[in-house]
Amino acid sequence: MIRITRSIAIDASEIRERFVRAGGPGGQHVNKVSTAVQLRFDAAASPNLPDDVRRRLRSLAGRRMTAEGVLTIEARRYRSQERNRSDAVERLVALLRRAAVEPKARRKTKPTRASKERRLEEKRRRSDAKRHRRRVQPSEE
Repeated sequence: MIRITRSIAIDASEIRERFVRAGGPGGQHVNKVSTAVQLRFDAAASPNLPDDVRRRLRSLAGRRMTAEGVLTIEARRYRSQERNRSDAVERLVALLRRAAVEPKARRKTKPTRASKERRLEEKRRRSDAKRHRRRVQPSEE
């Protein structure tokens, strides 16, 4: 079991991993060994995710989640398969933790009278400063 929060844990069997060859530095080693990891997690079918977390995960994941609700994470940062594997799992856990946080409800507020007056006073000061920068008009006498 992979612990996400106190109340949410996902079974390791829900995660599918596929190892592919990674580009980048490494010389001949990179051409022979499949070190990059493609991690797939079926969030839509996971019995351990509450619906609200699933909805937030869909919006957070963006293009990483398919239309069927499968989350795909690719890890190719490191040269070893094991480090890429743990990196992919850590990124999955971090994403699920972010989705588990319920957003704080926004309360409507109104500006105070004092803040309105301060704003208007500052506008007057700016207006005066800009007016004093203008070219002086010759007065007709």
